[in-house]
Amino acid sequence: MEKNDHTCGENCCGGSCGCSGDMPTITLTLEDDSELECNVLGTFDACNNEYIALAPIDDDEVMIYKFSEDDEGNISLALIECDEEFERASDAFYELFGEEEGED
Repeated sequence: MEKNDHTCGENCCGGSCGCSGDMPTITLTLEDDSELECNVLGTFDACNNEYIALAPIDDDEVMIYKFSEDDEGNISLALIECDEEFERASDAFYELFGEEEGED
C-alpha cells in the first residue's frame, strides 16, 4: 500500500484552509495484485479501535478498515471480520462524517 503525499484541499476541508484542493489518497494492492487508488475520507476512533474510511476514485462506495500507523509512518489496514464491529465502525463513520457529506 502506498500513501501519497498530499495537501489538504477543498475536496477534504471545504477549502477553508486556503489549500490546493487535492484530497489525500492511498493506493491499495488487492489480492489479485491489481491496484486501487482511493481517496482518504478520514480516520476515526470507535470502540477502542482506529479505523480509516476510503472511497475508490470516481466511486461513491465507502470502505472502512481497521487502521494503524507505526512511529515510522508505515500504515497497516485490516479487514473488519466481525459483523457487530463493522456495524459499530459504520455507525461511528456516519455519525462523524455523514453530516459533512450531506452539506454539499
